[in-house]
Amino acid sequence: MKLFLLTTLTMVAFAANSLLTRAGVFGAGLDTESFAMLRLMSGAFALMALCRLNGIRIQGFGWKRVVSVFGLALYIIGFTDAYLVMDAGIGALLLFGTVQVTMFLGAVLARETLPPLRIVGSALAFGGLVYLVWPWQDISRYPIGVLMMIAAGIGWGIYSLAGRGSAAPLADTAANFLLACLVVPLVFWAMGADMPMLAARAENWAGIGYAVASGAVASGLGYALWFHVLPQLQASIAAVAQLTVPPIAMAGGMLFLGEALTLKFTIASVVILGGVALSVLGPRYLVKSSNAS
Repeated sequence: MKLFLLTTLTMVAFAANSLLTRAGVFGAGLDTESFAMLRLMSGAFALMALCRLNGIRIQGFGWKRVVSVFGLALYIIGFTDAYLVMDAGIGALLLFGTVQVTMFLGAVLARETLPPLRIVGSALAFGGLVYLVWPWQDISRYPIGVLMMIAAGIGWGIYSLAGRGSAAPLADTAANFLLACLVVPLVFWAMGADMPMLAARAENWAGIGYAVASGAVASGLGYALWFHVLPQLQASIAAVAQLTVPPIAMAGGMLFLGEALTLKFTIASVVILGGVALSVLGPRYLVKSSNAS
């Protein structure tokens, strides 16, 4: 039950990130480069402060750290850039669809057992996500955005797979954010993007506030919590659990952004949550039934 509650809280933090990004970039008009850098820097600052308060030392700059930082940077850059040209629905579908493929592939390579019900439940939940965001815009008009969101999904899948080996979630997440603060600006520069000029945009207090909240709370603490629960989850279960993020984000939009509750959302949420439940609980039920008989 504790693991379930912590995983649910993590998914809520992920959904909050989507809401804060929408509010900061689309609502307040903060450019994506500045939002991404503020998100990373505020997350790094909050995590390092927590490490210092708890006497936790940040260390371990080996090849595993390189993989984690690469995945985090790829996700941050792809996610923020892709949403400039595509709506939230198709973005969520591409992102979490790619995360599913990446993490299930990781599970196969790690020779993780994949019960048939887990695969069926994952397919059902993903089908619910497809129904939730249908119809979507013509993605052929935005090939770069599609590629960036797929890159973000691969990055997040890699980051999540790397986090399954974390023995110090808070310290590892702090180190990942700190190094990503150095890597991401260089990537923006290499891509020819405008370097973040935060001082010139200091008057956009609303956008800055959303970015800081996204970094310090939803990203920093949320990702540290994700690294805490990941070692206790199989890669396939961690992948399926993340399909709950889009409906949670939409529910948040209804509560805080005044978006309307629809029958389509209700049906899709039931299908997604049912698929997740089947994927996670179904194999355990069969094992218990088999043992009982």
